[in-house]
Amino acid sequence: MSDAAPGYWRRLVRQLTSDASELDAEDLSRRVAQSGARRASECSSGQAATVLGRLRSVEHRPRAAVATLEAELFDGSEVITLVWLGRRRIPGIEPGRTVKASGRIAVRDGRKVLYNPYYELQRSS
Repeated sequence: MSDAAPGYWRRLVRQLTSDASELDAEDLSRRVAQSGARRASECSSGQAATVLGRLRSVEHRPRAAVATLEAELFDGSEVITLVWLGRRRIPGIEPGRTVKASGRIAVRDGRKVLYNPYYELQRSS
């Protein structure tokens, strides 16, 4: 048996016994580190940041003054809400899509938010 065999079996058992959402969070965290983005849990209000994650939900929210498009981005550590003011729809911004977004972190109702972020749609891997 080679030296790599114990590590292989340990990873295999972990994949078979771990929750799928836990494995997905680990995969997202690994992709964040490889991309050079920051983990959402490390960002604080007022900081300029680039985050990478998967969109969990996308909603058009009509407001009294202006329509908004809101998307929940999860990076394996925490959720950041992406908000585009004055938009009802953006092609490619849909649940399940991986997105890299940049902007200044704000806090609204105790949750981290990026308003009108610059964004790049990422290829699935």
